[in-house]
Amino acid sequence: MTVWDDGEMPLNSPIALAGWLRAGRRGIPVILLLLVSFPLLLILRVPEKWIWGYRRPITPWITQFVCISTCWMMGLKRNVSGFPSPVRGAYVANHSSWLDIFVLNASKRIYFVAKAEVKGWPGIGWLARGTGTVFIRRDRREAKRQQDVFEDRLRAGHHLLFFPEGTSTDGLRVLPFKTTLFAAFTTEALREFLTVQPITLRYHAPEGEDPRFYGWWGDMGFGYGLLKVLAVRRQGRVDVIYHPPLRVSDFPDRKSLAAACEAAVRQGFTEAGR
Repeated sequence: MTVWDDGEMPLNSPIALAGWLRAGRRGIPVILLLLVSFPLLLILRVPEKWIWGYRRPITPWITQFVCISTCWMMGLKRNVSGFPSPVRGAYVANHSSWLDIFVLNASKRIYFVAKAEVKGWPGIGWLARGTGTVFIRRDRREAKRQQDVFEDRLRAGHHLLFFPEGTSTDGLRVLPFKTTLFAAFTTEALREFLTVQPITLRYHAPEGEDPRFYGWWGDMGFGYGLLKVLAVRRQGRVDVIYHPPLRVSDFPDRKSLAAACEAAVRQGFTEAGR
């Protein structure tokens, strides 16, 4: 698995007693919420699948409620500008942290597209499987099957979200977008009706903390990263910027579509950092 790493990892500072208490005050309600909501989601998924198949009109609302509540319990402020597109389509966003899952799901009922390795990640993998994430392998032999899955989900009205950078970062930059996954949008079955909406995420660290506070990269452990966020005295914020959706049919190929999405995300990232 490719992981971005600039060679400058922050030191894991010890967490004081007050930080542990704050982590407990924020983390315990989140755990209790998940213990109630996640089994409910799995139970409802069965009749939902029997009746509506891929469409899933009920369970995404549970996911969105959990993510809104989690951000609120953690004290992370979301400043949202622009509007999620109501039409059938996909989203692409820059990727900074595991927090992106909660932040993006809080604003719109979506399904993530993630690398197959995520299935095995403690905590995050469990949540990803339960919330309908589409897992993919970077293997040409599976490209056709994965493309069929994308088409089925998009035709069913699912809003799939891709991270074209292919990895998370320190939250201070946007990496070049990989164009491979954009090929799924440009098939004859989808290109005439599909839109792709770029989203910019820009995290702002709590006052006095490292500007990379919310980033997750290199060999950083999930456990310490989670604890650090829960233990901080006062949270920072994240800007979520929805750019105008792009009609796939307006672009001749996946590379031009990827370039337009990347340009929009970069522009929003720069403006949100001012």
